[in-house]
Amino acid sequence: MSLRINDIAPDFTAQTTQGAIKFHDWIGDQWAILFSHPKDFTPVCTTELGYLAKIEPEFTKRNAKLIGLSVDPVDNHHKWALDIEETQGHLPKYPLIGDHDLNVAKLYNMLPADIEGTSEGRTAATNATVRSVFIIGPDKRIKLILTYPMTTGRNFDEIVRVLDSLQLTARHKVATPANWRQGEDVIIAGSVSDEDAKTLFPQGWKAPKPYLRITKQPG
Repeated sequence: MSLRINDIAPDFTAQTTQGAIKFHDWIGDQWAILFSHPKDFTPVCTTELGYLAKIEPEFTKRNAKLIGLSVDPVDNHHKWALDIEETQGHLPKYPLIGDHDLNVAKLYNMLPADIEGTSEGRTAATNATVRSVFIIGPDKRIKLILTYPMTTGRNFDEIVRVLDSLQLTARHKVATPANWRQGEDVIIAGSVSDEDAKTLFPQGWKAPKPYLRITKQPG
């Protein structure tokens, strides 16, 4: 079954570089960013994990936790982390799931459910569909699904931007326009009547069209 935004994120137990976890318990009352990789010791992923290690404080400030996944065993993750520190200048301190039995990759539709066996003998090419990102809210529902091709490194600054939008729009009846960044003007949600908007947004708004009501970012 395919996953969609607002579905409950599948729960699972797994071994990680920081010990065994039960995913929903690990998330707790925070936000979670689950990101996956085709295989350890691959070049693009090395740059991605290094960059995430560098900007992890940005997620911490936003009450969000990072967790990576590769189908290789946890022992390999520990060795790879040293390569990442050496080449990228930052050591990943967030947990990496060892998905040796491919269970999590299948749960999250990153590999077809009918693939048999374990990670043994699989290559980055045979794991091509594993390069994905999920943002999961404290309610354990999926808020974002993003999948890239293997040859294109992911833009994790965009993940920070989307997280800002998700958290803002969860608190206030607004939406964020194209290319929005923290502190910029927002759009009053279409579900809010003009009468209610006067109470919710006492600072007022600009409306170049009746359906396009632009106001200052609340909060």
